[in-house]
Amino acid sequence: MVKPKKHLGQHFLTDNNIAEKIVGCLSMKNTTVCEIGPGTGVLTTFLLKDEHITNLHLIEIDDESVEYLRENFHDPRITIHQADFLKIPFGEITESKTAIIGNFPYNIGSQIFFKALQHRNQIPEMVCMIQKEVAERLAAGPGSKTYGILSVLLQTWFNIEYCFTVHEHVFYPPPKVKSGVIRLTRNETQQIDCDESLYFSVVKTAFNQRRKTLRNALKPLAVVGLPDHPLLSQRAEQLSIEEFITLTNLVSQTLR
Repeated sequence: MVKPKKHLGQHFLTDNNIAEKIVGCLSMKNTTVCEIGPGTGVLTTFLLKDEHITNLHLIEIDDESVEYLRENFHDPRITIHQADFLKIPFGEITESKTAIIGNFPYNIGSQIFFKALQHRNQIPEMVCMIQKEVAERLAAGPGSKTYGILSVLLQTWFNIEYCFTVHEHVFYPPPKVKSGVIRLTRNETQQIDCDESLYFSVVKTAFNQRRKTLRNALKPLAVVGLPDHPLLSQRAEQLSIEEFITLTNLVSQTLR
């Protein structure tokens, strides 16, 4: 049996009903799916029951888990990649549109989402289990105290739905916090009406000093001569995605 490793943030799901419920959050139209961190394959088992899936890519960094998966899963649809998802080029996994699913290690969840943003046009859907408070933060809207950088950036290109909560006792070893399952579905936004790189910088800078008004919070961007605008008297957590786009264009005018 595979031993969970603390340095990899491994907490193996032991409840098949929960595993089936997580997999059930994926739509039935995905033909290529990438599972991040399959561990002992509890989600993999239910993914293989979906006849629509013709290619299942398993990304696993742990040697012991890879050996277990190779010994126990012989379905021709499976390709096992012994790799770190954060380091492997997405094109080495697949060139097709690919749904992502997984029980993400708490310590690298945010980094996985930032990589997904880079490849958003190739990812129609993500279903993931992460720390409950992080899941709630990603799904939060303007005005919420949990609304933050990833809330804005992910919601710019994905619709996010909080699906359900998973309690500690269904894992081995049990984590110290509850988990939440969320579904991200790619929306219709292809391009935003501002400079995308600057948009990322504005959102990150605005939330880095979220207690300050935006006029003061954006000073690290070296903006000079920001015009009088109602948005600048607000705080980052109050702005919608459309307002962040407007704010980015305001900042852009000062950088020319």
